[in-house]
Amino acid sequence: MTLKYLLDENVNPAYKIQLTRNSPDLVMWVVGEPNTPARGTLDPQILKWCDEYGFVLVTNNRKSMPTHLADYIAEGNHIPGIFILNTKLSMGENLDELVFLAEASFESEYQDQIIYLPHSYSV
Repeated sequence: MTLKYLLDENVNPAYKIQLTRNSPDLVMWVVGEPNTPARGTLDPQILKWCDEYGFVLVTNNRKSMPTHLADYIAEGNHIPGIFILNTKLSMGENLDELVFLAEASFESEYQDQIIYLPHSYSV
């Protein structure tokens, strides 16, 4: 199964450019693009959109996202997952990780979880 990604509006737009260039078959949309939540949409509504459309949220929001996810799940909802980029990794390393996870994951593997990159070789 290939995951679909929604990039948070605060993630460097170069992530989408590089992923599209190097892995054109992967789906990566960005908040604010057509058919996605508008820029400035609050995180709980972004989680709802990801749930409805089956996208994993990719963000650098380490601070408030765990609380938003816990609240969302407590309301009886589910989300395909949240991946948090690692500021200690280069953009290329984060992208390699996203490509690997998209291609090697099975359905619902990350449901209702926050995954801190790198995940493929974490202990």
